[in-house]
Amino acid sequence: MTETSLLRDDARLSVFDSEAGFPVVFQHGLGGDRAQVAENFPDRPAFRRLTVECRAQGRSSPGSIRPFSLAMFADDVLAACDARGIDRFVVGGISMGAAIALRIAVRHPERVAGLVLARPAWLFDPAPDNMRPYGEVAARMRELPRDAARNAFARSKTAETLRRDAPDNLASLLKFFDRPDLGVTADLLGDIAADGPGVTEAEAAALSMPTLVIGHGVDHAHPLGHAQRLAATIPGARLVEIAPKATDKPRHIAEFRAALDDFLRATIPIREIHA
Repeated sequence: MTETSLLRDDARLSVFDSEAGFPVVFQHGLGGDRAQVAENFPDRPAFRRLTVECRAQGRSSPGSIRPFSLAMFADDVLAACDARGIDRFVVGGISMGAAIALRIAVRHPERVAGLVLARPAWLFDPAPDNMRPYGEVAARMRELPRDAARNAFARSKTAETLRRDAPDNLASLLKFFDRPDLGVTADLLGDIAADGPGVTEAEAAALSMPTLVIGHGVDHAHPLGHAQRLAATIPGARLVEIAPKATDKPRHIAEFRAALDDFLRATIPIREIHA
């Protein structure tokens, strides 16, 4: 992988590109980075993996423009593709990355050869209930010093529910309090939790590219019902249910990689697979 920088407004974005094969633009989730993608991606010479670390995540700077939004991040991804002369690609992502991918597929279907929605956290409306805990974390960060904010959230009713029903989600939320700039983190979490992909159900139902949807249970932030509904809405979409990350992470990763590998090998032009 090569790492380059892309300046967008006053934000410097880190872009990772394997440079050979058919382009697969794959985006991380909220607070994630290139490592999250690499862990779940089935690298092959035929797959050119490209990931843009979104503003205020990974090694990318936040810039000064607010609010952060899924539309902003989608535009940044397209700008990175344009800068590399990538006109047509498979687009996908995990959680927030899935929402970015869905927006790109709806707004620019002529550029999308295939779509992957993994562990989707959004359907069509902004501020879904499953993203409310991220907004609560942002609120505590704005109200209190770091340790007090962490403790207040850890003692909340939301944390109690997640501790019982989705411990992996709670662990991820608590890690946000370790980030160096809590002001930027509060902006990021609060803005994105209140946002949506800006896509209607009718627009999703009009998509015609091959689509894979990956979902699983034991996950408050990424309800299996979201994956099921998206797969039922997008014509011809294939739904693959994999092991929950919270109960068996190695199996989760293996099944994620296998599902994505099967889809990409079936979707990418055969001349690329055998090149």
